[in-house]
Amino acid sequence: MPKSPAKSHFERAHAAQRQTADTTVRPGANAYELMLAKLTEDKRRLHDIQSLDRRADVKREILPDYAAWVDGALQGDHGVQDDVLMTVMVWRIDAGDFAGALQIAAYAIQHKLAMPDQYKRSTGCLVAEEFADHALRLETISPEVTEQLQAANELTAEEDMPDEVRAKLLKAIGYGMSQAGDQSNPEARPVLLARALDMLKRALGLHDKAGVKKDIERLEREIKNSGAATGGA
Repeated sequence: MPKSPAKSHFERAHAAQRQTADTTVRPGANAYELMLAKLTEDKRRLHDIQSLDRRADVKREILPDYAAWVDGALQGDHGVQDDVLMTVMVWRIDAGDFAGALQIAAYAIQHKLAMPDQYKRSTGCLVAEEFADHALRLETISPEVTEQLQAANELTAEEDMPDEVRAKLLKAIGYGMSQAGDQSNPEARPVLLARALDMLKRALGLHDKAGVKKDIERLEREIKNSGAATGGA
């Protein structure tokens, strides 16, 4: 059942009101507890689904229920730890809403918000790895997704994480650039391939088991054969 405008306004307002005081006394505490209760119920529903694709479908179905809360939290800009917000960020990635996840990620990293305990990773590490994992599972990484991967890389540039994770994100960006080269006009292709090659070499430099050696060789041959070895951009 669609949420009423009044209820959406209520959630936005209470998310924006949340202050840095203890959650038991701040104005938005009751509303936050209600959202946590809904989150728990939705997690229970998702836990019973084994198919990752089906889980993603369900997340796309329920994510609009959290939109007003997210908007209020971002607009309030108080930097209060918010497990609802952080979980929604992950679910947006799972649902393929990279743009929506980036909005929350930028806020979370700015305010140094932590992931809920179940995720076992820092916020920056999770953002980098989840973006990379989901992109690498795509049959084709579109130019739009490639741009979002680059945004995630820039956003997490100063965040500490295992080299393997950063390498995985650079690999996904390199693949996206290479595939974009396949879709572009002949004049643009050499530049895109050179940029892709640079990303893959950076990935290999961070992690020698990144799985990009053959891709690097392939791109080097293609660039050499085209007579357009222009270097990274």
